[in-house]
Amino acid sequence: MATPDSSDETLSPVPPASPAPPARPPWTARVRQSPLFRRATAFYHRHQRIAPVVFFFAGVAWDTATLDRIDAWGDNLLLLAYILIVGGLIMVAALVDQGVLKDPRLKKYEEWFPAGIQFFLGALFSAYVIFYSQSASLTETSAFLVLLVILLVANEFIHQRLFNLYLLFALYYLAVFSFLSFFIPVVTREVNYLTFVAAGVLGVGIVGAMQGFLWRRGVFPQRRQVALAFGIVVVLFGGLNVFYHQNWIPPVPLALRHGGVYHHVEKLRNEAGETVFRLRYEQPPWYAFWERSDAVFHRAPGERVYCFTAVFAPTDLEKRIYHEWRYWDEAQQAWVSTDRIGYDITGGRDFGYRGYTMKQHVRPGRWRVEVQTADGRLLGRIRFRIVEAEAPVVALAERIYR
Repeated sequence: MATPDSSDETLSPVPPASPAPPARPPWTARVRQSPLFRRATAFYHRHQRIAPVVFFFAGVAWDTATLDRIDAWGDNLLLLAYILIVGGLIMVAALVDQGVLKDPRLKKYEEWFPAGIQFFLGALFSAYVIFYSQSASLTETSAFLVLLVILLVANEFIHQRLFNLYLLFALYYLAVFSFLSFFIPVVTREVNYLTFVAAGVLGVGIVGAMQGFLWRRGVFPQRRQVALAFGIVVVLFGGLNVFYHQNWIPPVPLALRHGGVYHHVEKLRNEAGETVFRLRYEQPPWYAFWERSDAVFHRAPGERVYCFTAVFAPTDLEKRIYHEWRYWDEAQQAWVSTDRIGYDITGGRDFGYRGYTMKQHVRPGRWRVEVQTADGRLLGRIRFRIVEAEAPVVALAERIYR
């Protein structure tokens, strides 16, 4: 009789377990192992020396193609996001570098922090160059634009020395100020010295708060170090005030879209019912096809001289613009002002708010019309020369300015 533990059946052997399929490598490893990635990496290493120049012009071209208007909320929010990202990267990088943050995930990507800071600073300064160039003319106001261009170019070549907190906070303050100097007027619908000071003081407060936080966390071991970092920012703010009073900073977000001197300016309505301006000027020679106004004005006795300008301003911003007429006095060797004539503008038009002034009593010689804000900020200069003529010019060209 069989016992419960016995069996007449023969047990078949259990087959050995098949080996588990090898784990699939992560997608990052697959990308690095792909032939396309290897060729791209090899190509980059062969041309590494010229890469910063290529990236520089590519970034400027990208911003030129994608940025819309200085008062566009989408563009401003994007730039604000860049500023927040740069500020966050500076803080995290400083805390990781000093061992305050010891998260291994942050430590793993520490070497990428300077590259990220450099990338977003480059994007910011590239956008500022575009926006400020729209407002700056080839006068004293281009000085700050030149500074932005220098910072933009230098940013492409300081990767190895970028993680210096003194340098970083100086660059970051200029980035914050440059943004606030046109963002505050866009929000408040005011452009004056008060909005300029507000941008500078708010920038000092933001950077100072960041430096104070890092000092409390031991990133600045000594009080004099954080005092030096904050002092650099204050000195920069003082320097920007000098730039402002010397008229070296363009009055962003205002911009001179067009300006010229004409034999006649007439306000009309086109077939669509839109207000347009007919501008008449001397027919230029065939080889000067780019001339669209009177750089040399042949004036008959009693003839008027017209100055037409179009000034861009953000939507709903109201401002008074002035044309200051000046002639060059050979005896004094100086520009002498004869008239300062103003008119009100309302912002919102892509091609600028249009207006003109005129003069009848002018002398032969060199002239210029300075386009200014009410507080004397320079938007641009229109230079021309008056030449006496016995009769009015007959061969006039014309253009319609919308």
